[in-house]
Amino acid sequence: MAATIRDITKMTGLSLATVSKYLNGGNVLPENRAAIEHAIEVLHYEVNEVARGLATNRTKTVGVLIQKLDNVFASTIIAKIEDILRASDYGTIVCDCRGDEKLEEESIRFLLGKRVDGIITIPTSRTSAYLQSAVQRGTPIVLIDRTFEDRKFDSVRVDNEAASYEAVKLLIEKGHKKIAIICGDEQYYTAGGRLQGYFRAMEEADLPVYSKYIRKGDLEVRHGYDSIRYLMEMEERPTAVFLSNYEITMGAVIALNEAEISFPEEISIIGFDNLLLSQVIRPKLWMVVQPMEEIARAAAELMLDRLTGTGKEAGKEAEEEADAPRLVMLKTSIYQGESIRELRGEE
Repeated sequence: MAATIRDITKMTGLSLATVSKYLNGGNVLPENRAAIEHAIEVLHYEVNEVARGLATNRTKTVGVLIQKLDNVFASTIIAKIEDILRASDYGTIVCDCRGDEKLEEESIRFLLGKRVDGIITIPTSRTSAYLQSAVQRGTPIVLIDRTFEDRKFDSVRVDNEAASYEAVKLLIEKGHKKIAIICGDEQYYTAGGRLQGYFRAMEEADLPVYSKYIRKGDLEVRHGYDSIRYLMEMEERPTAVFLSNYEITMGAVIALNEAEISFPEEISIIGFDNLLLSQVIRPKLWMVVQPMEEIARAAAELMLDRLTGTGKEAGKEAEEEADAPRLVMLKTSIYQGESIRELRGEE
């Protein structure tokens, strides 16, 4: 039979209150701590987290809700978040809403039913309505890669406009003027920012923007595949294309390989998100790289900070400031590859 807290009290001679205080993370006298830890080791005592959760209203679990588990960005972020939370004795419950807003709302209800202490989410929905039940319960929420106009939350994002701007500016500096972009619909936060970065770079260089060179759609492999084929079949092709996310990059490369269109000789490309992909494909792709580990660490630390109540002991003003939504904005970098042709000096 598994040892209980009462077995520890019998072995140590300490009160139930003292042993319980230690098990729940409270401070006890050093000699009492040593006695309890010795008893735990001898008795092979294991904490009943369910019972502890009922007593403390904490389950030491964080819900992580994502769009798609097979999305490289999401899966990479999740793995790193789990590592960081585990180091602080928190477990995770991961939900995949498959890009479905209704399923996303159901997943929030499921996580709240499991009494998670907090929720980290990469949103699918364009409004915060699906998070309302969590807000009402007072559950801490951290957004990754998104923001909402109707309500502010703690969030971790990269500067999408700057990322796109730097990518397109690079193409311009190498002499390209006919530059296309394959992107998501601008109604979504990340896609909108990346499209704005494209416009800004083209405008600053006083280059014309052609609607035929802007291919909007779902952030899927199929969209990248179909769009690059469309662009390559034009009578007046672009000389370069910015592929604004990982799935789009994958689809575009597959289509170019199938059509035996070489890059950078026939078309220059710069992709997004996955450094490993650049190292596998030949010639190596130029890539906009997101700081995955920094994103995961910032999201996990924001959540842990909310769960531990840091900064709420210094009076009302400090408490109000601590409760205000916090934003961590990170920058991307550009990995140098071999997929962009130098056109400066050419007609």
